Amino acid sequence: MPHVTSSSRPFGAVLSAMVTPMSDGEIDLDAAVSLAKHLVDNGHDGLVLNGTTGEAPTTHAPEKAELVEAVVEAVGDRAYVVAGAGSNDTLHAVRMAEQAAEAGAHGLLVVSPYYSRPSQPGLALHVTSVADATDLPVMLYDVPGRAGVRMAPATIDALAAHDRVIAMKDASGDVASVADMTARTGLAWYCGDDALTLPFLAHGACGVVGVATHVVGAVFAEMIRAWDAGDHVRALELYRTTTPAVQAINGAGFQAVFAKAALEVLGLIPSRSVRLPYVPASEQDVDDIRAGLRAAGLLDAALA
Repeated sequence: MPHVTSSSRPFGAVLSAMVTPMSDGEIDLDAAVSLAKHLVDNGHDGLVLNGTTGEAPTTHAPEKAELVEAVVEAVGDRAYVVAGAGSNDTLHAVRMAEQAAEAGAHGLLVVSPYYSRPSQPGLALHVTSVADATDLPVMLYDVPGRAGVRMAPATIDALAAHDRVIAMKDASGDVASVADMTARTGLAWYCGDDALTLPFLAHGACGVVGVATHVVGAVFAEMIRAWDAGDHVRALELYRTTTPAVQAINGAGFQAVFAKAALEVLGLIPSRSVRLPYVPASEQDVDDIRAGLRAAGLLDAALA
């Protein structure tokens, strides 16, 4: 496990919610290891596996464990490997946490139970049950657009008192609440939306768990270093170079699908294969993504 350099960044500064490479719908562990190495070589000090972008709802327990084990073996001495333990079934989420710990994960990502829309007390008990299942540190994940329920401030306050709950991935889009929540809870706050990273940093966040970071991770790392150094003009300049890629990958809302397409275009994974209910990016989608990558300086115009 990498050395903890700052308690304010317990999982590093730049993480991607990593896609799960597949070939004809089957998980491609070799491609996953190759991608993980590439990301860590290019700005990442952490990876989140088996999250939404990793198609966790349609991958199975043995596959999840094998993916964590392979990635930890490949890059676990250089980057934090955080494993998703998200389900709308608490007992299932607990088992996922236990299996992730056995596979060598360094931390857990625990999302609000989706679809069932529990009450706030139910949500808190769900997360507590998962956090109690292992000794791993926990990053909460608040994503009301997908989960259908938002973590209320009082719920986050209560969960922050748990010894192993140390961070939040915030995909609520509520920038204004970050300054108060970070000060009140002491949690390390990670932006869960590439496009809001700079505003989140300005309000007290410590880093990002992104998707477009798959292709612009090195720039995001440099951007955060510039921010830390007080060179906010430079940080904005750097972010602006990434916006075509950020918009191309995130704009339609199918991040797993479009991130895989972008990675295939760049030759970083061999296939944009996904599992239903996702379908692969269309040729028109790929053309649009290619244009975004080219505009961000990531693709030689001669390859268009």
